[in-house]
Amino acid sequence: MTLSPSPTRRKNSPHNSTVSMTLESKSSTNSDTSKPEQEMKPLMIETNGDGKLGLPKGDEDSSSSSSSATANEFYYQSLRFLFCFTGLQLSYLTWGYMQELIMTTTFEPTPSAPDGKFPSAAFCVFSNRFLAIMVAIVAVRMRKGAVFSNNVAPLVAFAPCALSNTMSSWSQYASLRYVSFPVQTVFKSSKIIPVMIMGKVLKGTSYPLAQYLEAFLITLGVAVFSIASKSSDSDTSTEVIGLLYMCMYVCFDCFTSQWQDKIYVKYGRANVDPYQMMLGVNSTAILMTTSGLILGGDIPKIIEFFKVNPTVFQYNVITAITSASGQLFIYTTIKEFGPIVFTVIMTTRQMISICISSILFGHSMTIKALFGAALVFGVLFYQIRKKYMAKHGGSR
Repeated sequence: MTLSPSPTRRKNSPHNSTVSMTLESKSSTNSDTSKPEQEMKPLMIETNGDGKLGLPKGDEDSSSSSSSATANEFYYQSLRFLFCFTGLQLSYLTWGYMQELIMTTTFEPTPSAPDGKFPSAAFCVFSNRFLAIMVAIVAVRMRKGAVFSNNVAPLVAFAPCALSNTMSSWSQYASLRYVSFPVQTVFKSSKIIPVMIMGKVLKGTSYPLAQYLEAFLITLGVAVFSIASKSSDSDTSTEVIGLLYMCMYVCFDCFTSQWQDKIYVKYGRANVDPYQMMLGVNSTAILMTTSGLILGGDIPKIIEFFKVNPTVFQYNVITAITSASGQLFIYTTIKEFGPIVFTVIMTTRQMISICISSILFGHSMTIKALFGAALVFGVLFYQIRKKYMAKHGGSR
């Protein structure tokens, strides 16, 4: 009788099982780690290591951008950018106007404020933080089911940027009495390059030379436009203490946005939403501002000032509302597009404010102002076109 050969069967030896499990584990790890990189595709562009144009995300490696991305994704990202841009402009144009109204207007004098000036910049910061933390608590509770227990990033992670954010706001309020408009403009429009330098210091992020040049041109354009189109409405002169306040404002503000981006990178952008960021930052900041009000003895002065000038309380409420909405747009913009894009948006806010003023009140534009505007928008449109070409070039 002839025996037909039976099919050869491969033994499932322990060695083979180990190899198989190792391969599966590696495959699972690769797929898991690749997910966060595919979630965001910001608007700004940089140069990858291989010389091609890619899409960065904060300080993450832009080489992870897929070459098969479609034009629909570009338009979707553009709409999200427009949403963030519009929200930031509406919130902070109103907030900036109310802030200057509170700190520079001469109100009815009080015994503790005989000059009629609002006596406490710290209270302005406190009111902003108080409403923001109330909004954040409600939002996180509704979305996550708990206020703190479901947060991936611990509260201590937010403490550095909470301190810098508080000091930045306080410095800006305090500087308004001591700095002239042109000096304010130069400082406020020069934040892009310091933000890039702070990113290098905190996270080791490297930016191409072309991006530094673009940042310098935007800074120059905004400064020229603002100074050439508007003169100071008051006769405030610049004092040394005012320059110190403005330097503190720029340094602390640059640190804040980069540290927030560092939190997104460290704990995962998908794990920290804007409401959790808002809650974490303001939980620490409210402790700092409350302590400052108590130790500085400002509370009796503020109550006395509000009794004589009730409209100032209304101004503070409006400022707090626009600050809370602005914070949500800040955290969303930094999460989606990174700190550099956010800083560019906030830098161009001055130009938009002056343009609106010119349209509403019929102010004329000088040649210098138009040159500054052309320089800024030329750089911005160049960046957008470069992004568009990179997207379409990669999808072919």
